[in-house]
Amino acid sequence: MYAHLDTATRSAVDRAMMDDVETLLTEIGFDSDSSVLTYRQAQVLALRERDISQADIAAELGTSRANVSSVEASARENLEKARETVTFAEALRAPVQVRIPSGTDLYDVPDLVYEACDEAGVKVDHTAPDLMKVVSDAAGAAVNGRDVSTPLIVGITSDGLVRVRHQE
Repeated sequence: MYAHLDTATRSAVDRAMMDDVETLLTEIGFDSDSSVLTYRQAQVLALRERDISQADIAAELGTSRANVSSVEASARENLEKARETVTFAEALRAPVQVRIPSGTDLYDVPDLVYEACDEAGVKVDHTAPDLMKVVSDAAGAAVNGRDVSTPLIVGITSDGLVRVRHQE
């Protein structure tokens, strides 16, 4: 990011960035007691989001780049687990659950969802193309082109949120 700067200037920039991150975490109310992240994980992620290299973070924190890499990887894994947990909880409370079997054409999914939502009196605020994109994006590798290759469950909350899970 700033390899062209001399060591003293880089160090000053790193310290300023560290102070900015400390202030940011305080201002947004980060609390490691109620978070899936440790304070160090939040700190490293905030610095990485500001394009600070792992090596520069390690130098400022007095640790190794390998340790910073490990902290960052653990943080990202924890965030993904938290996202999955929220998606699971939302799917549980969704009044509409549409099972999409493997082999279904993605173009057929909106009609299946709209029909189930109409029966349950739930409004979906997506056009058919938007709904196909939401399902395809959320399904990841479970959708290949137009083919649903892994069974899915599409949940629609009473607020119209669409949540997609791979059927186990």
